[in-house]
Amino acid sequence: MGSHLDETRAYYDEFAAGYERARRPHAPDGYHALVDDLEVSLVERYGRGRDVLECGCGTGLLLERFAAFARRAEGIDLSPGMLEKARARGLSVREGSVTHLPYDDESFDVTCSFKVLAHVQDIGRALAEMGRVTRRGGVVLAEFYNPWSLRGVVKRFGPAGRISHRTHESAVYTRFDPPWRIPRLLPASLVQEGARGVRIVTPAAKAMDLPGVGRALRALELRLADGPLAALSGFYIAILRRR
Repeated sequence: MGSHLDETRAYYDEFAAGYERARRPHAPDGYHALVDDLEVSLVERYGRGRDVLECGCGTGLLLERFAAFARRAEGIDLSPGMLEKARARGLSVREGSVTHLPYDDESFDVTCSFKVLAHVQDIGRALAEMGRVTRRGGVVLAEFYNPWSLRGVVKRFGPAGRISHRTHESAVYTRFDPPWRIPRLLPASLVQEGARGVRIVTPAAKAMDLPGVGRALRALELRLADGPLAALSGFYIAILRRR
């Protein structure tokens, strides 16, 4: 387990140097803006005026937006390199793992994780920890990589992307969990009550940059996100209620 976490930490420390290059400044109709907006608006639905924890906050791009509507917004991340940038934004963050969250039981109303659980081998422990720090009646928003999607096919069978000139995405552990498997992964403290799909019809990130196409895809993604086609999304967000 230690080796897995060490490898993941090293990967994201390296990734931190160029992580925001494609994300700042945000193109209002761009791919990253679409993904971020769908994730942030879901957190706001449950977390406005409440206490929110982001597990795997990275450089704080989402956490900064959560802080604008939450009563309290905190984040954890494995990577000191990522956290350095989050702290520079004035955010409240700690170094830690989603499998060993450094918080007391029932500390938050909403606990969320985006683009992180796919890189956790002990997914059951991670979900149990997210449930533990969430108050009874609160919500856990857990995002998974979905193999039943256009993105899943590309990622599993296409060439690996790069985070630098020497490191490919294949350097870090990555899992794909279909929506039907998620209820089987949950601890007894959590029950699924819904889902949101992110990147349902967008075939590739670069498609959002095509004149006219980006806006059409964005409109479709926003319309379909909370419907039955969420099960075909590249990023499947399970909406889980703490018992």
